[in-house]
Amino acid sequence: MASRRTALLGVLGLLASGSARSDEPARVVLATATPGGGFPAFGSAFADTIRHADPTLIIESRPSGGSVDNLGLLQAGSVDLGLVQGEYAYPAFAVADGVTVLAPMYPTPGLFVVPAASPIRSVADLRGRPVVLGTHQSGLTVMARSALAASGLDPHHDIRPILLDRAGDGPTLVRDGQADALWGGGLDWPGFFAMARAPGGARFFGPSEAGIARLAQPGAAMKRLTVPAGSFPGQADPIETVGSWSFVLARPGFDGDAADRIARALGHDRAAPTNPKNLIGLVPPERINAATARYLRAAGLLQP
Repeated sequence: MASRRTALLGVLGLLASGSARSDEPARVVLATATPGGGFPAFGSAFADTIRHADPTLIIESRPSGGSVDNLGLLQAGSVDLGLVQGEYAYPAFAVADGVTVLAPMYPTPGLFVVPAASPIRSVADLRGRPVVLGTHQSGLTVMARSALAASGLDPHHDIRPILLDRAGDGPTLVRDGQADALWGGGLDWPGFFAMARAPGGARFFGPSEAGIARLAQPGAAMKRLTVPAGSFPGQADPIETVGSWSFVLARPGFDGDAADRIARALGHDRAAPTNPKNLIGLVPPERINAATARYLRAAGLLQP
């Protein structure tokens, strides 16, 4: 399973991509999320590395409210690109006219994390406790509610849900005793490492096995994922959980030279999660951005 670190390192492969260069200057606006989460970290790396690959192609990374906000910004044409969690992206494919998928980002395994000394060891132990689910408009929050419900807990009544204005505030609430657990996603999610590196360390767990089976049905947005042992400090055993892919979505009409240059650059590293070939089978072909589709057809990966 590819981690968010793998995705970011994969984007670094753009540095060697000469085919993506152009003499024509272009600026592309990318909406990410609130500070302290994984989307801003990815957006920053994405912008910096594409700038190195093609100095005249500037990716302007902007903070936003997260997946829901980004979909609205894209539909309004206020930004060119937006990072969107799968839990929001898949439903949007049916209703968001003209919004397309420019590239995959990475698969995001969802996990609960608690201080290592906590008596909480499973989803069932969260009953009646304050739990940070994420920000108000994040796809991770939707995933958290699904994980709780599939594991037998009503996410609105069986726990005391906490929603954030800033993704980075979650670990502080747990450390200060205002919350007992935190939900997040991705092996390089900053909140996970803030918890794992705190005094005493942290413990991670996913939904119940029955919950995983309910969520990872064939054709569902969420898939069964395994977090390898050693992914976090002090984690001796692999963790079974669920997760979904996140995507770089494009506004209606985003096509042409800049889109072609980004698609070519992302295709340089074939092993990276961000390679456009990973969209095959992940999203409906008609939702793939025209520039990405051209790249895939030229590579023999997509039928005309």
